[in-house]
Amino acid sequence: MKTQSSATAPPPVAVTASPTASSTRPGPAGTLQAALGVVAFSLTFPATAWGLEGFGPWSLVAVRSVLAALIAGGCLLAVRTPVPGRSRARGVPLPARRHWPGIAVVAAGVVVGFPLLTTLALRTSTTAHAAVVVGLLPLTTALFSALRIGSRPSRTFWIAALAGAGAVVAFTVQQSGGALTSADLYLFGALVVCAAGYTEGGRLARIMPGWQVIAWALVLCLPLSVPATVLALAHEPVALTGHSVAGVLWVAAGSQFLGLVVWYRGMAAIGIPKASQLQLAQPLLTLVWSVLLLGEHLTVAAPLTAAAVLVCIAVTQRARG
Repeated sequence: MKTQSSATAPPPVAVTASPTASSTRPGPAGTLQAALGVVAFSLTFPATAWGLEGFGPWSLVAVRSVLAALIAGGCLLAVRTPVPGRSRARGVPLPARRHWPGIAVVAAGVVVGFPLLTTLALRTSTTAHAAVVVGLLPLTTALFSALRIGSRPSRTFWIAALAGAGAVVAFTVQQSGGALTSADLYLFGALVVCAAGYTEGGRLARIMPGWQVIAWALVLCLPLSVPATVLALAHEPVALTGHSVAGVLWVAAGSQFLGLVVWYRGMAAIGIPKASQLQLAQPLLTLVWSVLLLGEHLTVAAPLTAAAVLVCIAVTQRARG
């Protein structure tokens, strides 16, 4: 919601904080940083809707990927690490070769797949509807984590996960008049690819700082995102407005990168369990933004389903703990 339309959904709940983080006492600064990350991700869908006012779906995804990669690359170069035997420092070293396949999965799921599929969905879906469906992402990520990493959640966890999934499916079918629409298929596909990317990102974040995982994934996509931007802008008309410019800048800088930076810093300071509880508010926050920024009218089913999913995720967090 790390991630999270050209949307980026939030970062993986499965990410492990640094070993030293658990030994420090949580402070208000860490809670504030994690909360800022959640707020950044909750604005992704409304910002995407704004971006679609002036950009086509393909150009919006391509442009935001290039802009985010430039920011990420600049940060990788700016962060200096000491080099033994040298008086000068250099930027963040390249990841080891064995880590690049995992980074490629993160790039495919979080940098390309999720933003593209959710952007295509938001052409015909409201942000409120999309927020409820994508609110299932933490549970989907937990399933991929169990398959990929071999974790064994309890029976209570799976009952709550299935209940949350059932609530989202029922809401989707009810809102779509008894049948899934193309937007719904895009959203469910986005859940799958993003969960895969989050699982790999969570595994890699045990080895390197989480912000570097997404930064290298963005940089890895540059050879594809730059020509894609040129082609998309040549074939899709662009009408620059205040909303469209603000939307693309937010999904690129706020959702895709800076939001992840403060989220990971907050997670390291206060720990995963407490940070994940803050993340539960993300779908409900998106519903609020959809009303305030886009003027959407919510049905009663939207906040009720989001609240039901929130309860199910809270149960899964306690069961996993």
